[in-house]
Amino acid sequence: LTLPQFVQLMDNFVGEDISLPTLKRLTAFIKGEYKQTEEEKMKQLEKVHRMSHMAQRKQLVEALFEKWDSSACGSLDLEEVVAVLSTFQGGMGKEALMKAKEQLCSRYPQLSRVGKLSPKAFQTFLELIASKLTGNEDETIGNLVRFLTTNVEQSHTKSLQSSARRKWLQDIQEAADTSGTSMEPVYKAVIKVLSQDIEAHGDNKKMSAYIALLEENRLSPEQGHVLRYVACTAEDAPHILNQVLHRDMKGVSFAAIDQGKPIYVPRVQLHGNIHFWNSDRPAEEMTGSLLVLPLYDAHWRVFGVLGLDTLRDQSENSIFLTHEITFYEGVSHAFSKAYHHICMRENVLQVAVTALDWLYPRTPSIQAVTTYLVAPGKDKNYGLYKVITTDNTGQKEIHSSPAVLLREENPLRDYLFKCTDSSEVTLISVYGEHHIAVPLHDLSRQTLGIFDISIGQHKKLPPQEQKDLQKMLKMAQAACSEILQRSLEEIQPTQVLEAECVANMRHAEILFHRFMLQELRECV
Repeated sequence: LTLPQFVQLMDNFVGEDISLPTLKRLTAFIKGEYKQTEEEKMKQLEKVHRMSHMAQRKQLVEALFEKWDSSACGSLDLEEVVAVLSTFQGGMGKEALMKAKEQLCSRYPQLSRVGKLSPKAFQTFLELIASKLTGNEDETIGNLVRFLTTNVEQSHTKSLQSSARRKWLQDIQEAADTSGTSMEPVYKAVIKVLSQDIEAHGDNKKMSAYIALLEENRLSPEQGHVLRYVACTAEDAPHILNQVLHRDMKGVSFAAIDQGKPIYVPRVQLHGNIHFWNSDRPAEEMTGSLLVLPLYDAHWRVFGVLGLDTLRDQSENSIFLTHEITFYEGVSHAFSKAYHHICMRENVLQVAVTALDWLYPRTPSIQAVTTYLVAPGKDKNYGLYKVITTDNTGQKEIHSSPAVLLREENPLRDYLFKCTDSSEVTLISVYGEHHIAVPLHDLSRQTLGIFDISIGQHKKLPPQEQKDLQKMLKMAQAACSEILQRSLEEIQPTQVLEAECVANMRHAEILFHRFMLQELRECV
């Protein structure tokens, strides 16, 4: 138990009405009776040492990854890394390298198709190589890191450029962290980053940018998906925003999607298959460069495109250089990460809605449930988004642009922050109204969200209602864990029910009922 968890456990155990003498006797009893054996102490120390060691290794490998990824594109070329590693120890470890590569591709099936290493896959690769070589694994990883570090050189100018670009890419993730379930701040952050980079590192070219996402073609499903333009630079909004590109129209976007590779057209006037959305532009001004980058999810499946062009720039320097194209790949990677972070939140929200719909007919003693999502912050300076409020009739209000609840501004809601800190159930009475705050955990058991359940004047729920509440919370947690597991690149999504294969956006809703059904089957 961590300190917050221990405090919360004791708080729940003694309740609110315990007298000071009784509390002192309980404290003295615990101090006298709790004894840690030497074996338990050693196990605890070993666990702390192991966790510290793993954190240091991760930090070391991430620093190496960043140095290699000088253009901040978010991935490394697998074959380039293999080529350098094949000279490690004078080429003595080639057999271990090939075995590790084979094992890595088995763990990350998409690698053989796309050949790109994420930071996590890169660390896994080094650990696999070290495990195949003789000697101490930690020492070998250290030697590998030092060897790879000496094989990459960066000029001072390039280092400053890389540093600025990484800061801008972090702005995209911060927009996702602080935007609740709204995608608009992320779209704006992406366009701003592209504009900043063009101004600082792209000879101040006049650039247009857009994001288009794949969606179902409801009118003609047999023609396949369409691309809807959901964001673009302000000057292009009248011509591009909300437009839909079909496969039978001119354009290279679907080719980029099908090939899973960027398509660069240095001179659009010479290509012959470019779709120009602005029909008012004179033919002689339809010149410049076009770059279309596929957007990938964690499993390297394409879900849209990021496009940039210089059609508004009539100067000679309107082509995109290699370092710019590589950085734009980094922007597409950062956007994808932010986009799926918000999609994950939306899915968690849908699980909560479905769970509450199931719960309310079965628990008339519950007066209200307020659902919160945690807004990230440094240390304890985080906030809570109030995303769903539900009254005693089961009527729900979903807050699409929720305000952030801060600890220092809400002393009467401090129990919510205690629940978040400890990631444990918190029981409290506020002005005579009893609350049960229940955390939803992420995969590392940190608090992702909270159900704040008000049971009014009742100190506890009737037995059957309590049982149904526990069942709902268990299924909601299982569904959320499944959603989070699906976002990991090394885990391939699986469907249990036939409806999951065709549900798409309703998949999160079906998940809750799937886990409920699976538990029912186990009980029969």
